[in-house]
Amino acid sequence: MAKEVTYEEIVRNLRNKVYAPVYFLMGEEDYYIDRISDYIIDTVLTDTEKEFNLTVLYGSDTDIATIINAAKRYPMMSKYQVVAVREAQAIRNLDELVYYLQKPLESTILVMCYKHGALDRRKKLVAELEKAGVLFESKKLKDAQLPGFITSYLKRKQVEIEPKASEMMAEFVGTDLNRMAGELEKLVITLPAGQRRITPEQIERNIGISKDYNNFELRNALIEKDVLKANRIIKYFEENPKNNPLQVTLAVLFNFFANLMLVYYAPDKSDRGIAAHLGLRSPWQAKDYENAMKRYTGVKVMQIVGAIRQCDAKSKGVGNSSVSDGELLRELVYFILH
Repeated sequence: MAKEVTYEEIVRNLRNKVYAPVYFLMGEEDYYIDRISDYIIDTVLTDTEKEFNLTVLYGSDTDIATIINAAKRYPMMSKYQVVAVREAQAIRNLDELVYYLQKPLESTILVMCYKHGALDRRKKLVAELEKAGVLFESKKLKDAQLPGFITSYLKRKQVEIEPKASEMMAEFVGTDLNRMAGELEKLVITLPAGQRRITPEQIERNIGISKDYNNFELRNALIEKDVLKANRIIKYFEENPKNNPLQVTLAVLFNFFANLMLVYYAPDKSDRGIAAHLGLRSPWQAKDYENAMKRYTGVKVMQIVGAIRQCDAKSKGVGNSSVSDGELLRELVYFILH
C-alpha cells in the first residue's frame, strides 16, 4: 500500500510550485479539502490567466466525459490550466476517470473534491490515482487532537494561545474545523495592539464562554475530585442552560472517561506512552489522564461510562418524564465523585 500523503506535504509542494497533474481530495473533513483546492485555484494562475485557463465544475451538474474533455484541453497563453471539480461525490461512473489517468496532460492540474466519504481503496481508480497524481484523504480529527490543531493554526499567524484557552475553544466549537478557523480568526482580529497571545479572559470577552464555568473546568474538577468546584459549575449551568446544553457536557465527559478506560490498557503509561496510545499531539495532554488514574479505578471508570450513557438516554426521555437536565447532571456528577 502506498504511503499516505499528508496535508503539510501537499501544501509544501504547492508553495514550491511542484504540481501534480491530478489531485483527488476525499474524506469526511471538509476543511483540508477546501484549503488545498482553494490554494490551487488562487495561486497557480494569475488573474489574467484565470480568464481562459480556470474551469470550475460541479458534480451534480456535470458528467465524467465533460470533466475529461476539459482536462484534455491545452492552456491558452499560460503554462497550466486548472480544472476544479467540486462535489465530485455526486458524479456517476467516476471509475471512467481511469482512462484519463493513464495519460494525464502535464499542463492540466485537475482537482477533484470528493466530500463526505472516501473511495474504496481496492478499486483500480485508487491505484491509478496514486500513480498519476496525489490521492489525499481528509480525516475527521479526534477531540483530543483539537488543541494541537488550534495551536498550529495560530502559530502560522504568529500568535500563541494559553493551554486553558485552547481547551476552552476545543470544547466550545468541537471538531468542525471550518467553524473553528472562523472563530480563531475573530480572536486574532480582536487582539489588542502589540499582543500576540490569546488568554482565557479574551475568549470570555469575545466568544462568550465563561473562563471559570465551562465543561473544561467541570472535567478538571472531576479529575481532582473537587466537590465544591463541581457543584458551583453545575449551579452555573442550571442558571445558564442555553449556553451550557447537557448534551455537550455529556459528550465532553464521555470522551474523557472513555479515553481514560483506554489508558488502563496502554503498554506504556508515561506521558509519551499515553499520548501515543490516545493519538494526542502533545505529551502534556496526557497529564489529565495520569491524574485521573490516581483517583479512579478501572472498575469505577467502566461504571462512570455506563452512567453517562444512562444519563444521555434519560435526557432524551428514555425512562424519564420529569427530571430536569440540571438534576440529571447533578445526579451524574454525584455518582462520579462518590
